[in-house]
Amino acid sequence: MASEKTLNQSMNSALKHYSSLFFLPTFKKALAWIAVICVGAVGVSTFLLFVSLDWLAPSLLLGLSLFALNLLLDYVFSNLVLRRDPIFTIRRTAGLSLFCWVLWLPFILLGVGLGAAFGLWLWMRFCLLGFCVVLTFRAVIFFSVSSAGQLRAVVASLLQPFATIVAFMFFWARIDTAIPPQILPFVVVTPFLCLASALLFVSLIDRQGRRQYGLPSMSLFKAFILNWVVGLNEPLENFLEKLGEDADVEISFLKFDSAKPKAAIIVPLVHPGPFKNIGSSVLPFLLKRDFEQAFHCQACVPLGILGHELDLASQKQNQKIIDSLISSATLKASIDKATPFVRITDGSATASCQIFGNVAFLSFTLAPKTTEDLPQELGNVVREEAEKRGLRYSIVVNAHNSITESTEMNESIDALRDLAVKCLDRAVALPSARFEVGAATVHPKEFSLKDGMGEGGITAIVAKVAEQKTAYIVIDGNNMISGLREEILAALGSAGFEESEVFTTDTHAVSAVVLGKRGYHPVGESMDHEMLIGYVKEAALAAAAGLESCKAACQRLVVPKVRVIGAERLRSLTTLVDLALQRAKQIVVPIFALEGFLLILFLAVL
Repeated sequence: MASEKTLNQSMNSALKHYSSLFFLPTFKKALAWIAVICVGAVGVSTFLLFVSLDWLAPSLLLGLSLFALNLLLDYVFSNLVLRRDPIFTIRRTAGLSLFCWVLWLPFILLGVGLGAAFGLWLWMRFCLLGFCVVLTFRAVIFFSVSSAGQLRAVVASLLQPFATIVAFMFFWARIDTAIPPQILPFVVVTPFLCLASALLFVSLIDRQGRRQYGLPSMSLFKAFILNWVVGLNEPLENFLEKLGEDADVEISFLKFDSAKPKAAIIVPLVHPGPFKNIGSSVLPFLLKRDFEQAFHCQACVPLGILGHELDLASQKQNQKIIDSLISSATLKASIDKATPFVRITDGSATASCQIFGNVAFLSFTLAPKTTEDLPQELGNVVREEAEKRGLRYSIVVNAHNSITESTEMNESIDALRDLAVKCLDRAVALPSARFEVGAATVHPKEFSLKDGMGEGGITAIVAKVAEQKTAYIVIDGNNMISGLREEILAALGSAGFEESEVFTTDTHAVSAVVLGKRGYHPVGESMDHEMLIGYVKEAALAAAAGLESCKAACQRLVVPKVRVIGAERLRSLTTLVDLALQRAKQIVVPIFALEGFLLILFLAVL
């Protein structure tokens, strides 16, 4: 549990870094701010150097020229130079240009102030120094992020600063004082220093990853960026495929049939991570969708007992799991009796169990305390105890339905193990009876991934044994805020359900799509509770309205040689984010301070 906690912490840290990347203004806003800077700041400040109406039109013309050049070159970059790079759309290119002007503007304004007091040559020097700062900044960005190739990155780094400084040089040529001849050597020579500094900075960060984990930091960074910014999963999944290892993956499922397939509870021993649309993050929804399409019934995919040690490496591996499940789920349902639902709690932990024939369906929660990933050993213990009691199958689920600021769960594992034994004993002792099952799914249109709701929506499976109606609610989300489970259970009790439990799928499709301390919203944190509970009741009541006499079937299958990204490798990837940032902080001052010193020295001797 300690290592799992460390892994979760490193992943959350990575999510927080990357979920804040490329938080840019809209294209129109970026364009408006660039116009304000070029015309309103650069043009007007230039006029203040001369304080003569004769220079008002040329100064404003300079600002307008800079703005027009900026707009033209942004279009050229996004549609020609970087046309193969999905990152640099016109909006992001304009956003980058805006940041460059924000960097350049202080040098221009400081130069204006000093130039008015001590001579125009100081203004020109500060403009040239700002030119170098912007060129270096653009080079770092393009070397780090662009996937269009090194040569195109160099062109994209150089072209816009050069075009801008040429516009300044034309303006300087109109001034009575002839443009100093030293400017040309500076403009020709210093870009080599700027590009070399940027390349050294990026290379040293890249070397950090190779030395620490054998991974090229910048290639990995580009893959992360492509995923976070434009949703491309293939570049990052290529890394995961290479770094992963083959494992045999187990899937357990419990299906209910009436005259035709009615519902299914699918529990793969696969963790739905690591984040967004990478690996098995969206597997709960994909399994649900494809199973429902294949068998024309409702399905849900609650979380099994495991952690990030079994995240799948790619969509290709997801498909292996899905294909194996669907091809194996045609077995005939023959179990016609079930026990009532049983719940046991010791005040800090809760175990629930219902037995269908020789199949135990058992779940755990620590609500209202944090219920995060549980160790596989717990599931193995439950399976052994179930077999001792004559049960052939056991499907064990982590309800994953409560999260607080505290993530410490070690002391609760022994309690869960003891409760599982007591719960099994009580369930086995109960008389069995024929049962009915109903199922329904609702997709709340008000809630999205940003709110913490996955595409699977809310699924309710209702089982009626004798006079007891039990509602199993599965919400496609990553955990749930503390206390919401209890609100939902109370609402279902008032709606006529004698027993119920609520689960989340732990989908990581909701991760890294919002800013915040976690990088995602647990269910209920960003949702109207009354509306959410209304949808839960709607699903449960629709399922109850469709109750039919059913039979059940269970199967446990193993999918061989599935590519997974193990906990250690996943930890390497996620901690590399922080290590790269730490390395960047260590080297940024020495490299660019030396560059700045050489530039100032060059300017001083001109």
